Amino acid sequence: MENLKVNGIEKEFSAGRFPATLDELLKILAVDAATVVAELDGQIIERKDFAGTKLQKGQNIELVRFVPGG
Repeated sequence: MENLKVNGIEKEFSAGRFPATLDELLKILAVDAATVVAELDGQIIERKDFAGTKLQKGQNIELVRFVPGG
């Protein structure tokens, strides 16, 4: 099993299911990339770079969603 920590929660992926990029992770989690800011190991990743940002096991990812309202 390979894992990532997403918003403080360990996510485990079986062999062959580990997301190669940040964009793939968002698809697996059913998160619309247009609605989040992503931070990978303490570094903010620009939305345009999601598809090219490679993931490695054990990394920490924080996803912050924008929600309309007051």
